[in-house]
Amino acid sequence: MSKTMRVLGSVCAATAAAGVSGQSSTATYEVTFDSLWSPSTHAGAYVASAHFSPLIGGVHSDQVEFWSPGGIASPGIERMAETGARNTLRSEINTAINAGTAAARVQGAGIDDFPDSTAVVFEASASGTISHDRLTLVTMIAPSPDWFVGTHGLLLRDAQGEWIDEIVVDLDAYDAGTDSGPDLTSPDADTNPQEPIRNIQDEAPFNGLPVLGRFTIRLLSVDVCEADVNSDGTLSPADFNAWILAFNNQSDACDQNADGACTPADFNAWILNFNAGC
Repeated sequence: MSKTMRVLGSVCAATAAAGVSGQSSTATYEVTFDSLWSPSTHAGAYVASAHFSPLIGGVHSDQVEFWSPGGIASPGIERMAETGARNTLRSEINTAINAGTAAARVQGAGIDDFPDSTAVVFEASASGTISHDRLTLVTMIAPSPDWFVGTHGLLLRDAQGEWIDEIVVDLDAYDAGTDSGPDLTSPDADTNPQEPIRNIQDEAPFNGLPVLGRFTIRLLSVDVCEADVNSDGTLSPADFNAWILAFNNQSDACDQNADGACTPADFNAWILNFNAGC
């Protein structure tokens, strides 16, 4: 049975989707950003020029972190949070992609009208070597000194390694720790030295008010690499040995023709899957 995970205030995830654990797979997701910021819901924390900057983030592994509460903002997070600019953070994500710790950038539109929403599609992947199954995605609360909303290292798989059908993240406001202005329209006041990133949802001007936005992340499809039986992210003769083990153990990875049984016919199916590639 499919389940939905709702995340209140910060970012974590759990529960169910298609049964693909134990094999390499690629999941296609759509993330929808809904603005909940308006003069009627956020009296005292809204100005006529209110908007969210264009979305920026990446799909990555657990071997890289682009920001976290209590951490020090990188130059990319600082520029995003202070001005909405994406170039520096884009470069930081590209560096992680080149290092193999991230797989792709995720970029989308901002929001200028309220209420409104915007959506972007992205892919995540899982294998036995390195899985790019986490999402970091941010946008500036604008205007503001250095405030933003977003996710950090949001895991898209459950404890069994299966892709989660839907994750709902209520987005708290964060302070990047790089500008000391107290109000939405405060002039620049660099914080020196920088302070740790912190959640300011319970601080002025947001205390007692609803969150400013929400991410809804929905699973669109899962593509399983059936022939990658050892789930190392590549196809090689080692997968044949892994299939033999799966056959001897009567495990799920043996069933290459998807007939619900593990039989010698699955060997021929594995050859066809191997030749088809992933």
